[in-house]
Amino acid sequence: MSSGEIIYRELSFQIMKAVFEVHNTLGPGFIESVYEEALAHELTLYQIPFERQIEIKVHYKEKLVGTHRLDFVVADKIILELKAVSALTDTFKQQTLSYLKATGLKLGILINFGTAKVEYIRIVN
Repeated sequence: MSSGEIIYRELSFQIMKAVFEVHNTLGPGFIESVYEEALAHELTLYQIPFERQIEIKVHYKEKLVGTHRLDFVVADKIILELKAVSALTDTFKQQTLSYLKATGLKLGILINFGTAKVEYIRIVN
């Protein structure tokens, strides 16, 4: 893959179509779980395979030290981390990157439904 190539381009495009449909229909102001449920419905309509609320284990020197729940894993390739906040912060970006490291997946998309225009950041591991 060249440095200018977008990882999982077509799948990402389809995911973002679903994200924009949810945001355009609902707008900002709901809690995260509402957007999660709506996005699951859209992904199903688009026939995009996904899993929700996947628990991952975090190890430190071969010792289990905690768990995290991923909002979505799409097609066993892309983590979607949803937020419904006033702005995305570096903490949210770092959280998504840590999920990528813990799973070995290459791409995460951090999505914020809490603003007038949907915000998203592609994070590559």
